[in-house]
Amino acid sequence: MTSGRPDADATDDHAADDHIPDDHIPDDHIPDDHLAEDHIAEDHIAEDADSSPVVQDEVTDDFDPTGSHPASASAGGKLVLVGTPIGNLGDASERMQRAIAGADVIAAEDTRRFLSLTQRLELTHTKRVISVFDHNEQSRAPELVELIRSGQTVVLLSDAGMPAVSDPGYRVVKACAEAGLPITSTPGPSAVLMALAVSGLPSDRFSFEGFLPRKSGARKNLLEELRGEKRTMVFFESPHRIADTMGDFLTVIGPDRPMSISRELTKTYEETLRGTVSSLRELAADGLRGELTLVLAGATAVETAPEDHLEAVGELVGSGVRAKDAAGQVAKQFGLSKREIYEAWLHRE
Repeated sequence: MTSGRPDADATDDHAADDHIPDDHIPDDHIPDDHLAEDHIAEDHIAEDADSSPVVQDEVTDDFDPTGSHPASASAGGKLVLVGTPIGNLGDASERMQRAIAGADVIAAEDTRRFLSLTQRLELTHTKRVISVFDHNEQSRAPELVELIRSGQTVVLLSDAGMPAVSDPGYRVVKACAEAGLPITSTPGPSAVLMALAVSGLPSDRFSFEGFLPRKSGARKNLLEELRGEKRTMVFFESPHRIADTMGDFLTVIGPDRPMSISRELTKTYEETLRGTVSSLRELAADGLRGELTLVLAGATAVETAPEDHLEAVGELVGSGVRAKDAAGQVAKQFGLSKREIYEAWLHRE
């Protein structure tokens, strides 16, 4: 992806989605936003040059993500990406709270939601708080770079989940990386990983595709591109579009592909529906409430010969597509070799 989260004012089909009504959120939960994948990075420290190999740093109770730990101390400032709860306040880690308390500057997607979070957690916070969201992130990035360069610790967080992946933050991270500034993270809950883990589908290899396009045509085009993908795929979708989206899955992917839909993850009414594209389409026909995470099984490898796909190549050629390009499109769709399909086309009887 080229950004953390699709811009809200995008005129095509990629945009951040609506949230469920406030009255559907229990009082002991924060507003529900999606979060995308976060990966735990292990800190390592090297011993003296004449000693034995690099050893893993032992994370102790006094670990401080803002930089006081000996292994992460820095004379200058740093950027700290902070993962926040995606629905259940109980998922607010001690590291998250200490990072917020120790920051010089807080860069929040929505300052009001951030202040609401600190009140719920009873965190005392008197540091500077600035907003960094989709529309101003690009212009804010140089300012944050200068703050960090001057020695300040900037904590970057989104409304819920992990910043920079399907949320604002990518541009700030990119600017800091290009400036050679320290960047670290205190990871938090992940709707992507949680939905994948409870789906019952293969999780050894997977891809996160973000929010599905709003319009059916663009959505079908994306699904056509992904139909031959062998890895498990994870998507975000709005409850208002789930019925139409499942119709598009049925049309493009077919009825029998295993799939799951998770909603209200980490909340009181958390639920995961498992089945096939066809069975879940029926369950979603009247809509589903809450933010939704869809997990689709990858395509099953099927032994087919290049000759089995010449009809599809012929249809594309008949519509005006060059034979070599048609072979490439068919090969990509079915995960086959472009060269073999093109050769079969050239030597067809």
